[in-house]
Amino acid sequence: MRAPVLVLNLNYVPVNVCTVRRAIVLVTKGKAELLEQHQGELHTVSRVVEAPSVIRLEYMVKRPFLPRKLSKKEVFLRDKFTCQYCGKKVHDLTLDHVIPRRQHGAHTWENVVTACSRCNLRKAGRTPAEAKMRLGTTPRAPDPNPYLILQNRVILDEWEIYIPWSVRK
Repeated sequence: MRAPVLVLNLNYVPVNVCTVRRAIVLVTKGKAELLEQHQGELHTVSRVVEAPSVIRLEYMVKRPFLPRKLSKKEVFLRDKFTCQYCGKKVHDLTLDHVIPRRQHGAHTWENVVTACSRCNLRKAGRTPAEAKMRLGTTPRAPDPNPYLILQNRVILDEWEIYIPWSVRK
């Protein structure tokens, strides 16, 4: 069975997605408890095992929350696909350096914002003050996301009660 299994920490926070085989080993060894199961069973030589869908570890796992990498996609997500100068949601979005690179502005979370092509051309290598433009919000690095393990994954129905609404697709 190739279905993924959601692994929860002792406090019910998702920490991983593993294979059914790994989940069965954890449950069998008493290191995890079965919370939800897939439809169907797995047959071993000596017994029948329920196919796990969600398991909870019997101990806490400390996972360092890695900072989000600065990329075009992540900046667009942070800014909710909205131009930070005019406030419009358009399809021709670009990245803009608040303090331009030619003025030694850094390529950091605090200096990069989403801008539509029109506003980016209007700003044209100047600071917002020089271009007489205002930023809608002050750019900052997003908080580390503990749910990145679920990014680009299909969220199974059985998982939804264990996942905050903001990460569901």
